[in-house]
Amino acid sequence: MVDLDLKLKPVADAIKDGKKVTFFNGAGISTSAGIPDFRSPETGLYSQLAKLDLPFAEAVFDIDYFKENPKPFYTLAHELYPGKFPPTKFHHFIKLVQDRGQLKRVYTQNIDTLERLAGVKDEYIVEAHGSFAKNHCVECFEEMSISTLEQHMKDEKKNGIPTCEKCQGYVKPNIVFFGEGLPAKFFETWKKDRDQVELAIISGTSLTVYPFASLPFEVSKKCTRVLINKEKVGDIGSRKSDVLALKDCDSVVDVLASLLGWKDELDVLYEAGKKKCQVSKAKAKAKADHDELETDNDKSKREQDEEKKPVEDQEEEKKPAEDQEEIVDGKKEHLSELIDKLKI
Repeated sequence: MVDLDLKLKPVADAIKDGKKVTFFNGAGISTSAGIPDFRSPETGLYSQLAKLDLPFAEAVFDIDYFKENPKPFYTLAHELYPGKFPPTKFHHFIKLVQDRGQLKRVYTQNIDTLERLAGVKDEYIVEAHGSFAKNHCVECFEEMSISTLEQHMKDEKKNGIPTCEKCQGYVKPNIVFFGEGLPAKFFETWKKDRDQVELAIISGTSLTVYPFASLPFEVSKKCTRVLINKEKVGDIGSRKSDVLALKDCDSVVDVLASLLGWKDELDVLYEAGKKKCQVSKAKAKAKADHDELETDNDKSKREQDEEKKPVEDQEEEKKPAEDQEEIVDGKKEHLSELIDKLKI
């Protein structure tokens, strides 16, 4: 790690000197949380989608395919939905930069909302490809709350597919699919930020998806660019001031936090985040078990009611016959009384 210490010392010095940090994040910053990235062979998300029987891997995020068949996306969404994964050390490092008033912006390609879960404020986050934070109908664009979407995803009658309560169209999170434009906020914010980026930290990204991939190239030549990634990507390394830290993201921020004197604080935040996630998952499981038990009880009650129904029906059928017998008996009594009177 001595070599990494030397490489990161200029970065730590720049932060100590008060330079504002702009992060450019890809899926690689979330893999240590258990979320697969997209393009890694064998372990990447796209390589694991064969079980969904898609015409092509990217179809799961294709808007035209979603409108035809949203089931594959929601099968995947159950696995990736926020709350199942804790923020990584890298996410908590961003929070520490924010807490010291040195965060300029976080441009992220990730849809996992882990920056938010780590405590990074909305005003700093630009989710280039959207996220699970909001939802809308793909037909009438009516918004749907997170709680309603979650209820629909659990509803077997709906096959786990959320539908619009206004027009019955399919609802999806505000994730940018292939065939959709990027959020206006992405372009508007970058136009303001581009010439003000002092320290750019590019992490966990292949820099292959545009226009996001062009951002680190567009920053000023005065800007120090830091690549935290397992491999060299883009044009990072072509400028004298560029810093290449080709290791996994958490390992690098561990070293950087040590150089800044933030290591203990980072560890505390990370452990607290893991514990919070575990508690949240335990509560979610307990609720799911409770709901399942209630469903089973309801089903058992329905079955019992259905078993009772034929018996009740039979009893109802008997009643008219019994009533008819009473009428006949009454008529016989009346006729007998008349005969007796005639005899007199």
